[in-house]
Amino acid sequence: MDFVSKPKQTLSVVDAISIIVGMVVGVGIFKTPSIVASSVNSEETLILLWLLGGVASFIGALCYAELASAHPHAGGDYHYLQKAFGNTPSFLYAWARITIIQTGSIAMVGFIIGDYASEMMSLGPYSASLYAAFSIILLTSVNIAGIKQGKWTQKMFVVLIMIGLFIVMVIGFFIGAPQEVGRTERIISKTAWGKAMIFVLLTYGGWNEASFLSAEVRSVRRNMVRVLIYSIGIVMLIYLLINMALLRILGVSGMAASGAVMADLMYNTFGLQGTRFISLLILLAALSTLNAAIITGARTSYALGRDYSLLNIFGRWEGKRNTPVNALLLQGCIALLLVILGAGTRDGFVTMVEYTAPVFWLFSLMVGTSIFILRYKKPVVSRPFSVHFYPITPFFFCSVCAFMLYSSLMYTGRGSLIGIGVLITGIPFMIINRMCIKDETKELK
Repeated sequence: MDFVSKPKQTLSVVDAISIIVGMVVGVGIFKTPSIVASSVNSEETLILLWLLGGVASFIGALCYAELASAHPHAGGDYHYLQKAFGNTPSFLYAWARITIIQTGSIAMVGFIIGDYASEMMSLGPYSASLYAAFSIILLTSVNIAGIKQGKWTQKMFVVLIMIGLFIVMVIGFFIGAPQEVGRTERIISKTAWGKAMIFVLLTYGGWNEASFLSAEVRSVRRNMVRVLIYSIGIVMLIYLLINMALLRILGVSGMAASGAVMADLMYNTFGLQGTRFISLLILLAALSTLNAAIITGARTSYALGRDYSLLNIFGRWEGKRNTPVNALLLQGCIALLLVILGAGTRDGFVTMVEYTAPVFWLFSLMVGTSIFILRYKKPVVSRPFSVHFYPITPFFFCSVCAFMLYSSLMYTGRGSLIGIGVLITGIPFMIINRMCIKDETKELK
């Protein structure tokens, strides 16, 4: 097998958009509307928060479009951080994706799949864990078979999800009867707004995964901008319409009081059959998110293996399949380990947000800052797309990231220390790698 190959430009604009939209429109939209609604006191404010989340994501996409078109690389954010800040921050970012951000998300989504699959057919006391492990193994195997299989699987999931969400919108706007829920005035603090924006932007999260596909998109310097802008536009439209449909049926108070807003909407209209439909739709959304996370996540391990001799086994690209097989295996093994560890002590969706959010926003802030640094360090590099209204646009994106970093630290408190602790464990590996390089250099001399 050809392990010395490099990524090939085999993804069309539609392929890349299906992966990104499938990554973003996942289980979050089924959970977060009620959390956001509990932090506001009017319908206008609720829609405004979702609109602001879309605008912030759109501005972030413009910043990423400049980075991805000027520096296309399978490592995505890892590559930008390496060029701007050097090896240490980029290594820690890659380490965080492998041990916290991406594999943690894969395991979390696997458990959500397990919860809903277990409602249809239970496999015993560890049913959710068994389904989670099986889903990770199955979709990792699909992507090991090749990027062609992975992208067509993703397209299938996205089409089914779009059909399902369209049905929910139609029911919310035209068929369902609004509940008579009394309007309750609540005093909302600034902290509550910060918490709400954490979950809004979490639900929008995933569009930046496009950067990890930049080495595989055809005519990347022209098409990367389209991929990012079209993906954000589609997601923003879906989220606004879904929340408007939910507001029509449940209202702000009803959404805030509900633990499963879409299930309540469907139950009010079709009873038990409606909730089964939503369970199936959530299962499809989770599978779509899982498949997309597997595709993009392995690219970081591949890029890290290319740069660090201690991990070079993961920096091999299998040419015929056009996929990083060893990186996929590593990612799958770590995700399965997290499933095993979480089988009896899983804390749920909110805890995973607390674990990952501070680390994610820290590195997002650094990526935004890298635009300024790379423009200064590499002024003559070809930039097929330059972010509009520079430096105001990237400054706004960095400000949003800084605010979200602050809010996530304030909201999560001690929970964030676990993620930071795991991040720090990457330092010994980096030191050992440098020692190995020095020894190799001495031997050559």
